[in-house]
Amino acid sequence: MSASADLESIERINQGDRTPVVFVHGLWLLPSSWERWARVFEDAGFAPLTPGWPDDPETVAEANAHPEVLAGKSVGQVADHFADLIGRLDRKPVVVGHSFGGLITQMIAGRGLAAASVAIDPAPFRGVLPLPISSLRAASVVLGNPANYHRAVPLTYDQFRYSFANAVSEVEARELYEEFAVPAPGEPLFQAAVANVNPWTEVKVDTLNPERGPLLVISGEKDNTVPWAIAHASFRKQERNEGAVTEIVEMKGRGHALTIDNGWREVADTALTFVRRFAD
Repeated sequence: MSASADLESIERINQGDRTPVVFVHGLWLLPSSWERWARVFEDAGFAPLTPGWPDDPETVAEANAHPEVLAGKSVGQVADHFADLIGRLDRKPVVVGHSFGGLITQMIAGRGLAAASVAIDPAPFRGVLPLPISSLRAASVVLGNPANYHRAVPLTYDQFRYSFANAVSEVEARELYEEFAVPAPGEPLFQAAVANVNPWTEVKVDTLNPERGPLLVISGEKDNTVPWAIAHASFRKQERNEGAVTEIVEMKGRGHALTIDNGWREVADTALTFVRRFAD
């Protein structure tokens, strides 16, 4: 969805009385990865909005043909982009994000901008300490070359299979790769890698803001990119917030592709069940 289309959607949402739900995608995906989720939430009475990161192409084919437009996006820039869009809504939205989108979701919630939030296999923020070997392997695709900081980096099929689609069949993994995978900016991964040693990092979350709102963390049991150790450590930081509900759910047998693979509906329903407790 283009920036102008985002603004048109926001205007349309503001004319209605439904609670908005803003979906935030992560690295190596586009807003189109949320299309089925948006329909589920719309059918449930919400008003979905699926903005892109700044300069996101419209299609996977376009993104793969012109990866340079995806480069040079920092965590802070993306968070501010979503905060600006949310600020144009007349009602506080629910925010749902996956992977680095899950990190952005928590940053937005920490600014007091969300009615409720769901962070799915969220990338870590400053203060989240575990570094599982599988996460390091997944990130090494980008971090192994310092020049990738300023580039958009694609995944090979084998890399996608390990980082996203390890919990599905070979046939489905190839289908997901062809349908969804796009290059991703390297900068956010470099930022996350040094967040705990950089006191000025953008990769930080205000976990104690009493206006944070209810938060659910969803973790895929077999996720190589954001394993339980990372998701649970994020949850432990967040549950110190005394003013809001904080919960965590582990989805058995699921990998990092849990929002787009054959079991996406179970994850969407888990998120929707939580959201319905706190938002109209």
